[in-house]
Amino acid sequence: MRACRRPSSGGALRTVVGAMLLTLGLSQSGPQQTPCMAGDAGQNLTQPKYFMFQNRTVSSFMTPLVESFLQTVQPYPFPIDLILKLVREFSLTNSQLIKEVMLHEVGFLVCAIFGILYIILMPIIGIFLACCRCCGKCGGTMHQKQTPSIHSSRRCLYWCTIAVTVVILAGNVCMFKSNKDLNVGVTQSPTQLNKTTRNIQTFITSVPQQIHSVVNESFTTIDRIASNLHDIGPQLGSVIQDRFRGHMDPVLRSLRLLNEGTTNFSAQLQELNSFLTQHRTTMNLLQRDITTIRYAITATLNNPACVGCALIRPVLQPQVDQLTLGAIVTPNNDGLVAGMTQINQTDLPSKIVEIERYFNSIPQTVNAETTNVVQQTTQVLENVKTQISNIIRTSLSALINLSDVPTQLYADTIGKHSSTIEYAEDIRYKLCIALCCVVGLVVMCNILGLVLGPLGLKPKTDPTMRSCMADSGGTFFMMSAGFSFLFSWLMMVLVLVLFLLGGHGHTLVCRPWSSGQLFQLIDSSGLVPNISQVLGVRSKISIAHLYRDCTANQTIWKTLLLHEVIDLDQVFSTTQYVGDIQRQFDAMNIELPTITFLRPEVRENLRNLSVITNEMNSTLITQQINTVSSINLNTSADALVNAGTGTDPPTQTRLQNHADDLRQFQARIETTLIPQMTQLNSSVTVLRTTEQEMEASVVVVLANVAAAEDFFNTDAAAIVRNESSSFLDCQLAHFDHYNVWARHMITEQVGFCKPVAETVDVVGVILCSYLLESLNAFWCSLGWCLFFLIPSIIFTIKLAKYYRKMKLSDDYE
Repeated sequence: MRACRRPSSGGALRTVVGAMLLTLGLSQSGPQQTPCMAGDAGQNLTQPKYFMFQNRTVSSFMTPLVESFLQTVQPYPFPIDLILKLVREFSLTNSQLIKEVMLHEVGFLVCAIFGILYIILMPIIGIFLACCRCCGKCGGTMHQKQTPSIHSSRRCLYWCTIAVTVVILAGNVCMFKSNKDLNVGVTQSPTQLNKTTRNIQTFITSVPQQIHSVVNESFTTIDRIASNLHDIGPQLGSVIQDRFRGHMDPVLRSLRLLNEGTTNFSAQLQELNSFLTQHRTTMNLLQRDITTIRYAITATLNNPACVGCALIRPVLQPQVDQLTLGAIVTPNNDGLVAGMTQINQTDLPSKIVEIERYFNSIPQTVNAETTNVVQQTTQVLENVKTQISNIIRTSLSALINLSDVPTQLYADTIGKHSSTIEYAEDIRYKLCIALCCVVGLVVMCNILGLVLGPLGLKPKTDPTMRSCMADSGGTFFMMSAGFSFLFSWLMMVLVLVLFLLGGHGHTLVCRPWSSGQLFQLIDSSGLVPNISQVLGVRSKISIAHLYRDCTANQTIWKTLLLHEVIDLDQVFSTTQYVGDIQRQFDAMNIELPTITFLRPEVRENLRNLSVITNEMNSTLITQQINTVSSINLNTSADALVNAGTGTDPPTQTRLQNHADDLRQFQARIETTLIPQMTQLNSSVTVLRTTEQEMEASVVVVLANVAAAEDFFNTDAAAIVRNESSSFLDCQLAHFDHYNVWARHMITEQVGFCKPVAETVDVVGVILCSYLLESLNAFWCSLGWCLFFLIPSIIFTIKLAKYYRKMKLSDDYE
């Protein structure tokens, strides 16, 4: 199992991708494997920051009035079909088409006719009126006929003039307000356009960056796999260790217990030997001394010179003959010592260290077995980076090339012409202020006339005698009429032009823009390239569809229906290479060195140890303790002393000395021999307990070793293969997770196109709210003033005669 087969050299593509997956290394599986950490890569893409816009409605006080008026002028729906005909079939000779256009524009034509009549008739009427008055006709004679109703007529004209002046003044105020709003709108438009252009630039720049982030994540995934390959020894080796641990740990644990037991047993055996030696020495000394005293007592009792010994000898001699410790019996542990010597020669600690070293060297062994594969496939992974990058860039080139759109050029163009726009707007603003002032001049003349005329007029004063103040009031009325005739028709030209431009802008642009019909026109006109054909999608993509999806902030993948032209499953799929890689991987083997847990002779020694320990009999020591404990030399000593009273003094003294010796021997037995024998018995008992524990340890060791050897002989190789396969699956899971993540990012997070819809909205706000609404409000206000200048002229001319100083008097009582 020490050879590792190299990947086959098939086709170029299969070799590259196959080697890429082969480098994923050796896998792990099984119920105790380390969890595969393949789902930790890939965060959400960073989204760009855009400028925020606040919609601003300009001239809202006039917008309802203007829209109502334009709705009256142009009540027809947006003419999509008619506009398409104009684009495709326009010709001055096409009378039918021109008739349709004029029919649709009848409201504007009627208003234009009224405006033209105003422009033509107002100066003509003013010239005729001036000529008549200069010739003394048509009210030119400075004479006022005095009638009974003159004061009622003057009051009626006065209040009518006030009403008309107030209406004109309101229109003039609206002119100033709408002019200011238009100025603000034009001033802010370049800034808003620049912001939206920068948003578009940010958008089209962010899309390629996000695509590159997806590509870079593939590099990160490959680097992570390469790192796992370089770390294959610790990773795969630790998993194999975990799978072996269930059989190795019991063996090591039981061997450690057995080693600990044998060590304790050897120490206890040595202690027993020491106790046995000490016991034998003590027993021999006591036995010798007791034998000596027994002979001495016998000699004293048999001394011929002893008086009375013949009488006490029959009584004492049997007791004296019984003065002995009995046979010295000790357990035989020679066989046990020999057996332990054999066990110690097996060197269990070295065997434990050997097994531990084998177990701990598994990661190094796995690393050494896969060195060549790791080196070769790491090099191939570098080539895979290029291939993945090329696949993604080729498939998603339409998104990556968005950065080529010259948005910066548009932003620079806006910035370049901002000063020109501001300069032109400044001129326009001042001209419109001048127009407002002209209307204001007419209003001012009316107001002065209305104030000075009544203040200087005395009703009963003769018209030829009216005061200068009243005459000045009449003069201001005439000035008001003169200014109206002089400037109104010129201003009507401006109103007519602005009405046609602003009115059509509202009806043909703003109104269909808000309803979405303008997008339908753009889609139907053919002026914009067919997006579906450009992208190659089967479904029809309309401008309205794009605007709707972008308003909902959809991604460009969903908005442009790119799933119909790009198959992400095929782009990111690696399943076609898994079979080939699996076959290559199956050919690669990792061979672990063989290990012998216990040699046969060691096992035999362990089995024999229990037989040897059973030969040791601790009952002999117990019997001897009972025998020695039953000895009472003090009784014999008392008998000697009592018997000595019937003898001669020398014999009595000798018997007394013998009795004292016996008492000393008894004390030695009680203080020395019996504790030694008790200690010896305890040592034998402990040794016997340890021996029983060691017997159990031997049984466990032999069983665990047999199970471990059976496991290594039958299952170890399969576990290595399974764990290697699982390690491969784990590394493949990195690619699978990346594929899922990349598809999700491209379809769900790349290119949220709301900035595009916001750009359209901003253009609509600038065109309709900032510009056209203010422009329409201005011409509506100006037209309002010009319309009411007609009754103002009539009322002021008629009212002026009631305040001016007449040259001819008329008798009246």
